[in-house]
Amino acid sequence: MALYNPAQVTVTTSTSSTSTSSTVNAATASGTLIAANSNRKGVTIWNHSTANLYIDFDSAASTSDYAVKVSAGGYFEMPFSYTGVISGIWDAANGNALVRELT
Repeated sequence: MALYNPAQVTVTTSTSSTSTSSTVNAATASGTLIAANSNRKGVTIWNHSTANLYIDFDSAASTSDYAVKVSAGGYFEMPFSYTGVISGIWDAANGNALVRELT
């Protein structure tokens, strides 16, 4: 016996055809890694530094209040379609972050 399901669910996968790259120099003061963008589909960040990078999904990150800690040489990929500002701060000011925004 088949079960009747009156609700239909449509799933639309977000795709991207454009990637914009930027480089953000490491700093021990919080700064913007990527500005808010309502068209953003995804973000990747490579911590090209020997220091830890602390990322937050608002206008300021700190080494004690952050969403994601990316170890030296580590990589972070946004797991959902967040379109707001992303900020970051490092343990030490050396190297940079290589940021890719997918739109």
